[in-house]
Amino acid sequence: MKLKNFLLVVLLVAGGYSSFAQSNLLNAKTPDEIGKKTAAQLESDNDKPLPYGYVHDRDVLMGKTTWEIIDLDERINFPLYYPVDTANIGKERRSLFQVLLNGIKSGKITEVYADDYFNTKKSLKDMSSTFKYIDTAQAGFDEINNFYDDYKSGKKILDKQFINEQELSAQDISGYKIKGFWYFDKRQSELKYRLLAICPVAPEAREIGKDNADVIELFWVYFPSIRDVLHDAKAFNDKNSAMPITFDHLLNSRRFNGVIYKEENVYGDRTIQDYMKDNAQMQLLESERVKEKIRNFEQDMWNY
Repeated sequence: MKLKNFLLVVLLVAGGYSSFAQSNLLNAKTPDEIGKKTAAQLESDNDKPLPYGYVHDRDVLMGKTTWEIIDLDERINFPLYYPVDTANIGKERRSLFQVLLNGIKSGKITEVYADDYFNTKKSLKDMSSTFKYIDTAQAGFDEINNFYDDYKSGKKILDKQFINEQELSAQDISGYKIKGFWYFDKRQSELKYRLLAICPVAPEAREIGKDNADVIELFWVYFPSIRDVLHDAKAFNDKNSAMPITFDHLLNSRRFNGVIYKEENVYGDRTIQDYMKDNAQMQLLESERVKEKIRNFEQDMWNY
């Protein structure tokens, strides 16, 4: 009897996720009705990100801030990268970068900063030169030189074919930097993690297509302020498309692989690369050492 009740609960939960993920998919008479919830669904809907519990400062026995880099070339991190071509896919599927950019453009995301310490705010206008690069091609300069008087007087306007225009898109994002806080909650006797900020990294628009182009931090977003936006956006679940996972859940549950590149330290929070120069293997070993140092604190709590 208990097994029967358990299976019934599992089916109800799965059914609830399914209806949430593909609302009205099987009942829609036209494509426009797909994704639109019924009046009954909207009335009973309580779909919000799971709120963080309150943590008193006195309950934090140990804390350590770390910075990690998420490499989008790794297969486990693909849900954060794809899809990059939105022309041939449904409007409900977007990459994490597209979700962040759309949120900034629409005004839903306002806590955007130039640095990971949230000292300087950054607007979309401030990032315009990073996202879009416009330059005159050599053929355009030749055209202007040949008809200089006409262009100077305004009789002729340079045609678009002589202008190179490059715009940063989701496919150019190489990874994400994240800032988080590991802490031991002595009230619950548990080591926990709280994500504080996220930053897409990519080459500038003018560097797109060049070999060995340097990547830069595009912008830092204070993570707790964008949870509602990330909760409304879904990442692809290749095991069950009827149960996609929200970007908020994916990031909070750490369903990605990240490598620590910095921890807070007495040397002005220097990066591992600053003191482990020109040795990628030693940098990875140092990253693992920092990770184990945090884990060992929890393990040492249970040693008598």
